[in-house]
Amino acid sequence: MNQTLLRELRLEKQRTLRRLEPAIGGMEPLGDGPELTTEAITYEMASRTRAISAGGIGAIHQMVNTLGLSETIDENLHLLKRHRPYFESDHVLNIAYNILCGGRTLEDIEIRRNDRAFLDALGARAIPDPTTAGDFCRRFEALDVWALMEAVNEIRKQVWQRRGPTLTDEVARIDADGTVVETDAECKQGMDFNGHKKVWGYHPLLVSLANTGEPLYIVNRSGNRPSHDGAAEVFDNAIALCRSGGFSKILLRGDTDFSLTRNFDRWDEAGVRFVFGYDANPLLKSIAQDVPEAEYAELVRGAEAAFERVERAKQPRVKEAIVANREYLNIRLESEDIAEFEYKPARAKKTYRMVVVRKNLVEERGQIHLCDKVRYFFYVTNDPDMTAREVVAEANQRCNQENLIAQLKDGVRALHSPVNSLEANWAYMVIASLAWSLKAWFALLLPACNLWVDRHEAELEEVLRMDFRTFLNNFMLIPAQVIRTGRRLVFRLLAWRPRLHVMARLLSAI
Repeated sequence: MNQTLLRELRLEKQRTLRRLEPAIGGMEPLGDGPELTTEAITYEMASRTRAISAGGIGAIHQMVNTLGLSETIDENLHLLKRHRPYFESDHVLNIAYNILCGGRTLEDIEIRRNDRAFLDALGARAIPDPTTAGDFCRRFEALDVWALMEAVNEIRKQVWQRRGPTLTDEVARIDADGTVVETDAECKQGMDFNGHKKVWGYHPLLVSLANTGEPLYIVNRSGNRPSHDGAAEVFDNAIALCRSGGFSKILLRGDTDFSLTRNFDRWDEAGVRFVFGYDANPLLKSIAQDVPEAEYAELVRGAEAAFERVERAKQPRVKEAIVANREYLNIRLESEDIAEFEYKPARAKKTYRMVVVRKNLVEERGQIHLCDKVRYFFYVTNDPDMTAREVVAEANQRCNQENLIAQLKDGVRALHSPVNSLEANWAYMVIASLAWSLKAWFALLLPACNLWVDRHEAELEEVLRMDFRTFLNNFMLIPAQVIRTGRRLVFRLLAWRPRLHVMARLLSAI
């Protein structure tokens, strides 16, 4: 590890803490006015010094080169007949790096393209402009997008294997869900009306690895396609990817749309476990009603168990009070019970465990008790070892994929449609989501020293679960002077961030 860099980071931390220490607990004003003062400001253009606002891009670019991502993309993806001068990897990384530098749209590439210091940081004479980036996306066909995803997944497996048994000895939890990408455009090929959301757009399928929060596959589809359309084939690809990456235990998870019963038997025979939500059809409801009351047990959620017998001060329920005072119709959860039974889906030859959660509800209006209601939720699994409560917990934890979808939509802005066709927008989604994968690899490649293993593992988990904007502000958007000296390219950091020692550990590892 670069001891000089670490020493400078520690000194800067001490200087910052010394400056902030008098403010702890409050301090007297410096004058009669507020703390944020106004002074005469003059702007000047530096004649010799060149700096970039995203100094962390150097660490990402070094990581990409170490992993061989550029070479793998160029070997698998062949879209350009001539390279003048850009290769396929140049176009892919150009879009991903724009996002990692805080860009929100393809047009933001123009800022990077006209920044000489940024070009020096990447060792490039020039980078593609926004119109060229859009034209590159329009060159993709479906097979090309799959080739790009497989190229990225080759590097993903390499990262998993570097992480070793601490990752691959876990159960690989593969989640799937669909999300609607809305558009107001009139001429985007492949878009359609989504009857569920009542909007026009696309309906991409996301299959991700819950262990690391990485998007394994994104499949763009027309807006009117159901969530499960094509999901079985993508699940199979994800299973093969995880097994070749070192995982031996696989668990598939999804909501009721992904209970693809015709695939249950072959997944079970292949040693793949699954937990899916299941539609509460009349037959299942009648079976659940016939289960003896003695077989139902109270369902205690994980949070309830953690705080059992712990007295906590509770904040007043503002919404609950408003609903009661205005006499709105209110359906309140009274309790939950859980049971299980064997069930054979119509398209399967085997029977599987069906776990039922019975929610006992109270319907109220103001202070008046109207009636009691019961609703049933079903979960199907082929795992013989999990308890019924663990099955429900796995199904509920799958909902964390909604956070990943939110990050890809609003943080990375990968799930958007900036170009004019289904395949072109699919290609953009995959390329832009690479920025999130690079963030995950940043975390997974962090080494852990034996003396500080607990602290280093906690830092790894913190970076892995970090929001994208938080990651940018902590590790990417750091002003840095870019200096070419001899055969070295030096990034001289011009600001301090509390977590920069984490990036220093990554640089030592790569």
